[in-house]
Amino acid sequence: MTEPLDVAGLQRRLAEFAAARNWQPYHTPKNLVAALSVEASELVEIFQWLTPEESGRVMDDPDSAARVTDEVADVLAYLLQLCEVLGIDVLAALDAKIDRNERRFPAP
Repeated sequence: MTEPLDVAGLQRRLAEFAAARNWQPYHTPKNLVAALSVEASELVEIFQWLTPEESGRVMDDPDSAARVTDEVADVLAYLLQLCEVLGIDVLAALDAKIDRNERRFPAP
């Protein structure tokens, strides 16, 4: 049976993948941020010329859905690797950010 997915387990798998290929010297914060930006741009490219209605249906087409899913995975992979390198607990960071946003933008 496979282990349930969690952030720490995914970060471990990503680190093992990079280590097996001797990529750690290249996984600096600067390089990871650049790679994250590139992958986010590739995700944007899928939606670039779609109407709002078309963008809402992008997952209806199997080819588009596969492309979006792959790019989302790439963005998340680089973000998780960046957080690992910088020692950021991504879930705690998001939780704290939501708290700050709730104070900044109170519901009416």
